[in-house]
Amino acid sequence: MRFIPTFSVVILALAPLPAFASSCAEQIGTIERRLDSAGAIEVAGLRDGHSLRTGSPRGLTTARLDPPSDPDTVSTPDNIAIARTLIIRATDEDRHGDKRACENTMSEAKGMIGALP
Repeated sequence: MRFIPTFSVVILALAPLPAFASSCAEQIGTIERRLDSAGAIEVAGLRDGHSLRTGSPRGLTTARLDPPSDPDTVSTPDNIAIARTLIIRATDEDRHGDKRACENTMSEAKGMIGALP
């Protein structure tokens, strides 16, 4: 009888548990909101099933008209599409608890997004 409780404890200790909210999860949420902003919609267009997110206390309600200070960081629709796939990958990495890979993927996604208008 003593074997069953001990065996149960070992199984629970070795079972994969869901990851708690991490800094990477917060970054993912921030970048997802950024990709649904007025500037991203202006660059890449509104995708099917998505809507413009509003109500962010720090977000701009309209796209900025001035160019970015670094011309190499201008956003393109293709780069935004790649960034969206990178966010999906980062979400999967975060779910599996690979914090380093998630942060690296998020850095790559931020670089792909560039300076949104």
